[in-house]
Amino acid sequence: MKKAFLILLLSVLSTGLFAQVPQDRQVPNKQYVDSVAFAKLDQMLANYTDALQKESVDVKSAECDFLISSVRDSSTMQHIALWLYDHYKESEVMGDEAVAIHVYDNWFKPGTIAMRSEFDRLDADIFVTFNRNTLLGMKAPVVDLRRPCGRKMKVPQDGSHSILFFFDTSCAKCQIESKVLPGILEKVEFPARFYAVYCGQIRKEWRQFRRKFKVHNHNVGVVHVWDPKMDSDYIRLYGVMSTPRLYFTDVDGEILGRRLEAESLQELIQYINAYYGQKEKQ
Repeated sequence: MKKAFLILLLSVLSTGLFAQVPQDRQVPNKQYVDSVAFAKLDQMLANYTDALQKESVDVKSAECDFLISSVRDSSTMQHIALWLYDHYKESEVMGDEAVAIHVYDNWFKPGTIAMRSEFDRLDADIFVTFNRNTLLGMKAPVVDLRRPCGRKMKVPQDGSHSILFFFDTSCAKCQIESKVLPGILEKVEFPARFYAVYCGQIRKEWRQFRRKFKVHNHNVGVVHVWDPKMDSDYIRLYGVMSTPRLYFTDVDGEILGRRLEAESLQELIQYINAYYGQKEKQ
């Protein structure tokens, strides 16, 4: 933990960071001064969060609380909270969404700190609602979906690793990934189920997709499902506000990967392959 850097950051905040005035201005412009000061603060926050990148979600969440609560000025506190929320919401590190949700729950939801606007508050409410149920380490929500024959089945099911692919035939990126995924699934060396969850409504296009999507790997069972009546609530539970969406779970349904790309799914599969390879040697 880079505590020395944190102490430096807080000392700068407490010694009048926002009192700096350009030397060439006789009458300081408050908006200008604030923008310069916040730019310096943002860089400090960026450096600090970079130092925390490899830490756990719990550590990152605790550090966010410490940073936010360590300043007295309300505008500075709001700026730090918003910066941290935005940073972890948009982070490329898988799982960091949980930190953004923590900041929202602890500071924005109870009204301790205000969002920028009502629109931003609504956007945050939606983000948290659509991501809260599928954080890393959580048990994947089980939803009732329908097979092509109309029979209901629970997805995912325990007993093997599960890959959930939420897609739509009209989605250009889905079309690209659906061409790449079979090659990735051919390399799976452990028992797994691949759930291709069709999010559209056109049965004919879904049928064409099923005919083309082929995996010739006895380790992988491909299961095609959909929810034409939208009564399973999978959109909220899995945050399917757009497609594609990829999730990966272990044999007990614990989420090991969320909002994956085809490339990151391949890396995760390689890691699990190596684990099973080592286990067989023992």
